[in-house]
Amino acid sequence: DKQKALETALAQIEKQFGKGAVMRLGQNPAMQVDAISTGSLSLDMALGIGGLPRGRITEIYGPESSGKTTLALHCIAEGQKNGGQAA
Repeated sequence: DKQKALETALAQIEKQFGKGAVMRLGQNPAMQVDAISTGSLSLDMALGIGGLPRGRITEIYGPESSGKTTLALHCIAEGQKNGGQAA
């Protein structure tokens, strides 16, 4: 039975990684997350929270010369304007 196998797998994951390791879509209400602006209003809107999530690791991926470094530097500058630090 697929449902029983799924429940067994979820129980093993929660046992190994702790309660809350697996979240089901729609199970919890949306979280309020502080954001750092990217410097691009349209990108901030597309991300849904007004920029990149503060205090989280974010990977910027794309081909060469696509603006990854520029975007990262804009985000760092915005974070530092608000007293934050970036690595």
